[in-house]
Formats: sequence, C-alpha cells, structure tokens
Amino acid sequence: MRSVGSSPLIHDDIPSCIAQRVRGRPTLRDFRRVGANEIKLFSRMKAQRSPNSPRLKRQTVESPRSESADDQRRTATDVPRWLTVLNREVIACRRCPRLVSYREQVAREKRRAYRDLEYWGKPVPGFGDPDARVLVMGLAPGAHGSNRTGRPFTGDASGKFMYPVLYETGFASQPTATDRNDGLKLKDLYITAAVRCAPPHNKPLPQELANCSHFLDRELAGLEKVKVVVALGKIGFDAYLNYLRRKGLVTNKKGYPFKHGARHRLPDGKVLLASYHPSNQNTQTGKLTRRMFLTVFQEAAKLADE
Repeated sequence: MRSVGSSPLIHDDIPSCIAQRVRGRPTLRDFRRVGANEIKLFSRMKAQRSPNSPRLKRQTVESPRSESADDQRRTATDVPRWLTVLNREVIACRRCPRLVSYREQVAREKRRAYRDLEYWGKPVPGFGDPDARVLVMGLAPGAHGSNRTGRPFTGDASGKFMYPVLYETGFASQPTATDRNDGLKLKDLYITAAVRCAPPHNKPLPQELANCSHFLDRELAGLEKVKVVVALGKIGFDAYLNYLRRKGLVTNKKGYPFKHGARHRLPDGKVLLASYHPSNQNTQTGKLTRRMFLTVFQEAAKLADE
C-alpha cells in the first residue's frame, strides 16, 4: 500500500492512471469512469497475481460472451454443413407475401422501446445443438422478439419465461436470452418453429404453414439423435404431427390429443410431449405456471437419458 499525492492509501496493483482518479479501494463504478485502455492494463497486471489468489480466480472466470475469436470460429465450424445451407435458405426465403410484408413493416416501424435498435426483420432459423436429443417445436417468431433479435425466444417475454427453465434443467448455458451475441448456448436441445416469419396476430395461415414445412422436414431429417419432442402450443403440436403424416408414420391425428402435460409414444419410438405455449397470454393468466413448464422439461430430460 502507498499514497499517491494527496490521495489516501492506494493499492499497489492499481495502475497510477487509475489510482490518480480513485480514492481508496476502487469499485466497479470507479472503473466504469476510466478509459478502456487503462482497464486492459489493469487486467494484465491482475493476471500476474499468484494463481492461488481467490481474487484472481473470481476475476478470471470468463463470461461466454467473452470468447476469443478462435473459440468462436471453432464453434462455427461445429455446425454441420447441411444445417448451414438450410439456415441460409431459411433466412433468404420470401415465399409468403403476407409474412414478408408484415415482418418488414414491423422492422421498419419498430416498437417504441426498441426504436434505436436494428431489427432482424427476416425469417428466423432454428437454434441449438445439432446433436440434440430433445427438440422444442414452437409456433413462430414474435414480432418484437425473434423478429427483432433473429433467434428463437430471444428478447421477449416468452424467452424470459422459458430460458430460466432450460437453464435449471441443464439445457441452457445461462438463464437469459437478450440477443444473438449474448453467449447463450444450448446443450442436447434444439429449438425450431412451425413458421419462420412473424405472422400478424401470431396466427399463420394454412398455406404459410405448408410453405414452411419443407424447411422443417429437412431440419428434422438432419437432427438424427432426437428422442423427445416438446411441442409448445397446439399449432406447434399439430405441425409435428403433420410432419409425421408426411413421412407416413401417422395417418390420423385423432389418436394424439393435445393437452398440457400429454405424453405420446410415437410409431418411430420417439416421445411427443405437449405444453401450453409460454406466451404472455398463458403465463400472465396462470394458465401456464413455471412449475408446470419445469415439469415438462424435467420429464424431457429424463426420457432423453433412457
């Protein structure tokens, strides 16, 4: 410990450029007031501490968002080529004039809370682990959620409800999802949707569902390790059954009624679990509680391990 000028005790491991501005033990608020270069210098000096220092251990725990460029490139190369090609085609799709018009209008006009942010405004590809044993089948992107951020259940109320549950059950690396660069990773779980563009009033038309089905067919064919399907809402539930009909595995959907918590063993050995969709309409009214939702994913995890 030493003093700098008229400043009281300043720690030896703090660069003088910081010490001259901060009196006593620096806080996070203090560091926010200094330049980025000075903080980098401070970080390098901290790295020279003994590896046994508890303070060093806390400082060097990295957030997923601070991955190196090499780590990011390795992650990118882990995506199989078929999925990369499919996602590019999904993003470029303009098959449904009504959906194209709506998603782009929303991206131009924006919600007031997001007016300074750039909207994605394109079809939203699936997200998650290509080797997943659990598949989540959603409805469609939210107008100011996925249509804004470009990733399923990211940046909206449904994601705020769902990702903490996925984190608690071991499927997500973190409980929050704010944007595509937030460091979130999914393990053993993949999220897709019946429709890839945000539909007006969250209600896609039958033809729009049909137009998206060829993307879904290719995606599900590539996800070869899936054992459990969690369908969120009746539209997602029916979309998966229609996929089975196109494959010739199911001829009549009447044998597979939708209700929250339903469990159906399918002809190919997979298990279809049904859940209410984690929309505001369901979660704010108590139709879907956190406990109900958690139970579904706990069951999915258990079935995947069988």
